[in-house]
Amino acid sequence: MSNRFSALRTLPDPGPVAPPAPVPDPAATAAPGPVSKPSPADSQKAKPVKAAEPEPARSPVEIKGGTSASMMDVRAKIHHKLIEDLNLIALDRLSRKEVMDEVRDYVGEYAKQERLALNVAETDDLVENIVDEMMGLGPLEPLLADPTISDILINGHENCFVERSGVLQPIKIPFKDEAHLLRIVNKIVSAVGRRIDESYPTCDARMSDGSRFNAAIRPIAIDGPLVSIRKFSKKPLGLNKLVDFGALTEPMADVLSAAVNARITTLISGGTGTGKTTMLNALSAFISHTERLITIEDAAELQLQQPHVGRMETRPPNVEGNGEIKQRDLVKNALRMRPDRVILGEVRGEEAFDMLQAMNTGHEGSMATIHANNPRDAIARLEQMLGMTGMPMTVSSIRSQIASAIGMIVQLTRLSDGQRKITSIAEITGIEGDILQMQEIFRYQRDHMDADGKIHGHFTATGIRPRFLEELVAMGVDLPGEYFDPSRSL
Repeated sequence: MSNRFSALRTLPDPGPVAPPAPVPDPAATAAPGPVSKPSPADSQKAKPVKAAEPEPARSPVEIKGGTSASMMDVRAKIHHKLIEDLNLIALDRLSRKEVMDEVRDYVGEYAKQERLALNVAETDDLVENIVDEMMGLGPLEPLLADPTISDILINGHENCFVERSGVLQPIKIPFKDEAHLLRIVNKIVSAVGRRIDESYPTCDARMSDGSRFNAAIRPIAIDGPLVSIRKFSKKPLGLNKLVDFGALTEPMADVLSAAVNARITTLISGGTGTGKTTMLNALSAFISHTERLITIEDAAELQLQQPHVGRMETRPPNVEGNGEIKQRDLVKNALRMRPDRVILGEVRGEEAFDMLQAMNTGHEGSMATIHANNPRDAIARLEQMLGMTGMPMTVSSIRSQIASAIGMIVQLTRLSDGQRKITSIAEITGIEGDILQMQEIFRYQRDHMDADGKIHGHFTATGIRPRFLEELVAMGVDLPGEYFDPSRSL
């Protein structure tokens, strides 16, 4: 084993500084004889890392490539022993490849000492796990690297789930204990300049790969840390991919892309996990590259492809409770930054008033997402948010602001079988009296559920032609009339 790796060995926790232990006489240690019981004074002296009680000879433990409980137990034992013996602070001076080479040597030495039969593939897998723990996020690294996983949900260190193809599945993540999980949470939070502790036990942040991270710890998390990680594709999905996945049809995609390009202000509505951010990313691809965009989010996760994008993110208060920057503050500031469009990752509070003001004052084509179950509920939620501002506004004036600001609402739904669909595209046409007028252009109609629980349905046009078609024609975009024919299949 190389001399450089000796720096990675962890010394025992010294506590109060004690004088070094005397070097034993080699002759004395080599001579056989009864082992004397150490005195209390001797127990205070530092002990070598490699010191261990002699054990009787054992037969080699054969570890095969399966996932049996015995194999997992042996691997966990080796993993925990290495973590205890390595000095993580010394790793800052080494690259990942250097650390892997040295850890591989250490694993080989440990396997010989413990008489463990490890083949090359098993050794490489174990080394990868150790290095992930020291330099990455430990047991979460394989899940983050798995492209089939879209969500990682942790309800305490022993109760974990992942989402694959829209369906939740239980999974065993080898956390050693609650403290192990909490260390990983703190590593993620500190990397983005935020904090989580008993006085501020929640955190919403983005990870280095763009994934959305949320955590809650004790005392509000009763059974241990609650962690949710929403992964995003390395390459943003376009509308064509969403058409291939069956989230919408090609005529619907043509209408949406033309509306965005024509600067029709769009509100994307849906529940949790329905794909609102994905849809916002996909629609933003049809914004002209000559426009200046300002994005405002709680945790930056939008992946816009335009060259002229300014990104802003909210900030929580510091330890003293000062320095908080809310979305409303950022919206006000964004209006002074000469944006062509303002894009809000999610509107959920008093910033709705300033967002509507921006949409009504020369920033047409702006976009935002909102949590709601249908387009009508989205409008009702906006009305409630405007009431949160404390401004003396009547219901009629609130609805008038909404009707003049928003042109189209796209509703997304995640079905019970995990499919994500655009279930409605509606246009706001104005206001009559105190009633906001809205007409549905496309909808998704559920037909039946088969024996496997898969929902079958179809998209259909309502027969209503949107009013913004006139604006599209003025821009040279002429959509076929058959797109809006309810008798034709989309």
